[in-house]
Amino acid sequence: MSNDKLAALSEAGVSIWLDDLSRERLNTGNLAGLIRDKHVVGVTTNPTIFANAMSKGDAYDERTRELAAQGADVEATIRDLTTTDVRNAADLFRDVYTATNGVDGRVSIEVDPRLAKDSDKTVVEAQDLWKTVDRPNVLIKIPATEEGLPAITKTLAEGISVNVTLIFSVERYKKVIEAFFAGLEQAKANGHDLRGIHSVASFFVSRVDTEIDKRLDAIGTDEAKALRGKAAVANARLAYAAYEELFSSDRWKTLAADGAHAQRPLWASTGVKNPDYSPTLYVDDLVVKDTVNTMPEKTLDAVAEHSELKGDQVTGRAAEAQEVFDKLEAVGIDIRDVFLTLENEGVEKFEKSWTELLDTVNGQLEQAKG
Repeated sequence: MSNDKLAALSEAGVSIWLDDLSRERLNTGNLAGLIRDKHVVGVTTNPTIFANAMSKGDAYDERTRELAAQGADVEATIRDLTTTDVRNAADLFRDVYTATNGVDGRVSIEVDPRLAKDSDKTVVEAQDLWKTVDRPNVLIKIPATEEGLPAITKTLAEGISVNVTLIFSVERYKKVIEAFFAGLEQAKANGHDLRGIHSVASFFVSRVDTEIDKRLDAIGTDEAKALRGKAAVANARLAYAAYEELFSSDRWKTLAADGAHAQRPLWASTGVKNPDYSPTLYVDDLVVKDTVNTMPEKTLDAVAEHSELKGDQVTGRAAEAQEVFDKLEAVGIDIRDVFLTLENEGVEKFEKSWTELLDTVNGQLEQAKG
């Protein structure tokens, strides 16, 4: 399998991160191999990823037995298992982190998704995860819910690096950037060195097409069907235009002068859900410098095999992207409702995965106790 295409993607200014982590990947050397051979320079995790990892194989059994013998409850066990994986992955990426001056070599871990509607508890959880993992190259993931926005600001103000997740709309994304600016301003006031704080904004891609395509099929007209598969990329291109606009503002220039790093857009949910679409759609059509694309290994392999990179596909295409949304509204798509639905579903999916994780680990603890 040629990795020339992954190298070309990296050279185009796209940081390739893996959207997966497990103890098996760490123990077998799989992740080290991806760093060495596939240009992977970071990892993202979420509750679904950990739920999948812990429900398969025996990589967690020995530690679970030790924790059971110590009388650890299910919450403490999950905290131990997940933060250990993230800490070990962070150590694996330490050379990348150093070589890129902290821009890459990052590993993300998410706050408990059940806290998505509670700002204060989210901040406490973020601080606890930061201290527990205790690695400079970790990113704490906080969802971009209305309640998450002040939590993002407060967490950054404590000097903690943040991955803002579950962003679906450009409108919300602009509020995320506002929360980021405010967090850095407060961090500076609190005496933190802004050079040590990093952030990415995870803008979700494929789920937008999944939801809008479903609604277009229900409308059923030729005009509606002609718009299938166009919304997600258009949405991301509009987000990048917002990024360019806000990160050229005087407010940002003041922060940058103090050593602040820009909050890079991260394209998340880039695995294609519709088999009719190219498996590399959400990579090839979103190539632009100073971004991250976090992908499941299946998508990573697809890019290595048959990606068709055509250079920058984002800059200067905002007007074209806006036309797509104008047409979507013209055929009857309620865009605001789409984004509200996606955000609610995103939080619910991670809550469900967290419940599955609790059930899985609780069962393993009970089994370990015999």
